[in-house]
Amino acid sequence: MRLATWNVNSVKARLPRLLEWLAETEPDVVGLQETKVAAGAFPAAEIEDLGLGYEVAAHGEGRWNGVALLSRVGLERVSLGFAGEPGYEGEPGESLLLDEPGLRRPEARAVAADCGGIRVWSLYAPNGRTPDSAHYAYKLEWYAALRAALAAELSASPALVACGDFNVAPTDADVWDPAVFVGSTHVTPPERQALADLRALGLEDVVPVPMKGPHPFTYWDYRAGAFPKDMGMRIDLVYASPPVAGRVRGAYVDREARKGHAPSDHAPVVVDLS
Repeated sequence: MRLATWNVNSVKARLPRLLEWLAETEPDVVGLQETKVAAGAFPAAEIEDLGLGYEVAAHGEGRWNGVALLSRVGLERVSLGFAGEPGYEGEPGESLLLDEPGLRRPEARAVAADCGGIRVWSLYAPNGRTPDSAHYAYKLEWYAALRAALAAELSASPALVACGDFNVAPTDADVWDPAVFVGSTHVTPPERQALADLRALGLEDVVPVPMKGPHPFTYWDYRAGAFPKDMGMRIDLVYASPPVAGRVRGAYVDREARKGHAPSDHAPVVVDLS
């Protein structure tokens, strides 16, 4: 089985690239993040027209966030979001899931399904913006709720993968220059502890081969020539339970998908299982 995760940074803007990549790479299960479309507007028909046998589960809210799962090995027990997931009351127009002023509802950041005997989660963690903001507090609250949800899932589904854009670099080795990130989100001790709490459930970090240089970065800013200079971060992660981690035969960052005209600022992570 070939499993992949990719923050496409707008599935409509990246659709031709996504379709080409699916045809070339032929993953069996794909988690997509930051799709930026409502569920009903997700391009499921175009993906199904590839003739590769993909079923689609999408969770979206329009211009913001959004996640999806594509599978050609089954798509069962689909769940959108998770129990205890916090909502966020943002600035006007920031979250399209606010029914009325003061009402907090979860954003479209998680979708899970049974795919070929594995419980697969596609996750798009909150960014956090700055450590002194309400967005950062929300991020930590979201992670705490996610840990509780995954603990419950693992008791019923021991073969599990949580993959996606976690918006946290696990260690200093996962950013191009730790000094640049001092005082910023994505590297603070509480965020890294949130990842450690997930791993403490028994999940293993499947670290991919970088394909260039010593670091398996998955994200590069669009500005300042960050990608050709390899000024990146590893924030797109694959966390696997032991029954799945023991089947890993290879993993790599697909840098080619980050090249060319109008790419996403993230590259896919591809994992091959026996």
